[in-house]
Amino acid sequence: MVSQASLANAIRVLTMDSVQAANSGHPGAPMGMAEMALALWSRHLKHNPADPAWPDRDRFVLSNGHGSMLLYALLHLTGYDLPLDELKNFRQLHSKTPGHPEYGLTAGVETTTGPLGQGIGNSVGLALAEKLLAIEFNREGFAIVDHYNYVFVGDGCLMEGISHEVCSLAGTWKLSKLIAFFDDNGMSIDGAVEGWFTDDTPRRFEAYGWNVIRGVDGHDVDAVDLAICAAKSQHDKPTLICCKTVIGKGSPNKAGTLDAHGAALGKDEVAATRVALGITEGAFEVPEAVRAAWDGRAAGATRQAEWQALFAAYRAAHPKLATEFVRRMKGELHPEFSATAAEALQAIVSKNEAIAMNGLVLHGGFRPFGGTYLMFSEYARNAIRMAALMRINPIFIFTHDSVGVGEDGPTHQPIEQAATLRMVPNLDVWRPCNSVETFVAWQIAIEHRSTPSALILTRQNLPHLAHHSNQTSMIRRGGYVLKDCSGAPKAVIIATGSEVCVALDAQQALAEKGIAVRVVSLPSSFVFDQQDVSYRESVLPRGVPRVAVEAGVTGYWRQYVGLEGAVVGIDRFGESAPVSQVFEYFGITAAAVLTAVEGVIAG
Repeated sequence: MVSQASLANAIRVLTMDSVQAANSGHPGAPMGMAEMALALWSRHLKHNPADPAWPDRDRFVLSNGHGSMLLYALLHLTGYDLPLDELKNFRQLHSKTPGHPEYGLTAGVETTTGPLGQGIGNSVGLALAEKLLAIEFNREGFAIVDHYNYVFVGDGCLMEGISHEVCSLAGTWKLSKLIAFFDDNGMSIDGAVEGWFTDDTPRRFEAYGWNVIRGVDGHDVDAVDLAICAAKSQHDKPTLICCKTVIGKGSPNKAGTLDAHGAALGKDEVAATRVALGITEGAFEVPEAVRAAWDGRAAGATRQAEWQALFAAYRAAHPKLATEFVRRMKGELHPEFSATAAEALQAIVSKNEAIAMNGLVLHGGFRPFGGTYLMFSEYARNAIRMAALMRINPIFIFTHDSVGVGEDGPTHQPIEQAATLRMVPNLDVWRPCNSVETFVAWQIAIEHRSTPSALILTRQNLPHLAHHSNQTSMIRRGGYVLKDCSGAPKAVIIATGSEVCVALDAQQALAEKGIAVRVVSLPSSFVFDQQDVSYRESVLPRGVPRVAVEAGVTGYWRQYVGLEGAVVGIDRFGESAPVSQVFEYFGITAAAVLTAVEGVIAG
């Protein structure tokens, strides 16, 4: 029989060899968490390497993602599609083993982690989804949703503010299928934490309403196993298992020191570690008996087959629920979504806005959305960026979008936020000017499969803007001619959100002076930039001067107006005053736009 030490040491060997080959990485955490991972993955984790996405698998998240070689070693050893050559290419261009785990790139990676705290936050979301799905779909004798969500965290994760918020929620929501392992190795990127990281972590989590298992020897596989069993017996609280470990365990000269944290051990220390662990094999070599003991494919196939048999019986007993469950897990839209959305949109165009709610509630799956002031998107920026990176599709709704916040003043008045959100790759940002554009933005956000969306809305009321029914399809193209002039325009005014009204007022004033201009509403530059050149030029014709107006920083709009154009905006922080006074003070007015248009026409 293969010893537990040999199984754990396979993780250590693959870790130190991969980091050494890359001459980059973090060997200490994976080497220190090897026994924790062994206890979980060999005795508890329900998964099938041949089908990493089967619905009722357990989820494992490595929140301290810098220790990615722990996860890569586990995926490789248990039989996922991660061959040894990928470990040899750790941290190299186009490998499946990047420096931090990336969702969608490597089979078996449940979420992208790296920015500390994001992984524990995602784990709370996974556990909440499990609980809600179980409530909705499980029936007596048919627990088709019954899995655990495991997460490894380090002290760096627990130092981040996000960990306080999400762990408090997990306790409040009684997410008993969430089990977190605290890798308490006493070491951080700044060295030993003693003397400055003085939190009493167990008491902190008890205050959140968690079940806490203290003082577990993280290098004792049986002790970790018993702790997991105890955690599973808890049915109304999430559990934190506090595991005392030694960073870089196995390294004779660097274990327990900062030197093991964020750099390769070095050739001499790798060799010394092999001697200390009694390993005679060469670099990246794992004995066949050890590989066979780690292989999780047969057990995984059996567990999945058992679930499939259960689900087949469930489908026979509850066919409608089964069909809905499959649709939801695939993330597919309700079959009636498109038709009802079209009906709702027509109702909005005719100003019967209450019916719009029909379209907003049709999608029945767990598509998360969250709302806050645009100014406070700064607190969520990491999560927004991670969503875009992972190509997942949450919807972020931000209100109070400009100096239109008024009396609350510059602390609550966004200036640069809309522009910087637009700069995030793969993030679809909409700043609609009225209820019609808002509905179209929501509809497109719901339809997105691999793109997160941000809807940026005003605090202040806006005038109703009439749309022709044939314009609604143009809104879906991100930018369109909202109101044209007779004959060729002498200039084009580009606007978004609340400033569309300003642009229309300026257009009217210019018309009275005999100057014909076109008004373009450009609620989503992300979508507009994906249109073909002929469409974009039909909206923004070449050779026609352009002026953009938005109550925010001007730099973003230079790409649309060019060097000869002008931008009416705000390049300083706001002021505390009534809304009308603030807009007047900063020159977000029809008069200012009129002057800018006359200037670009004059050249």
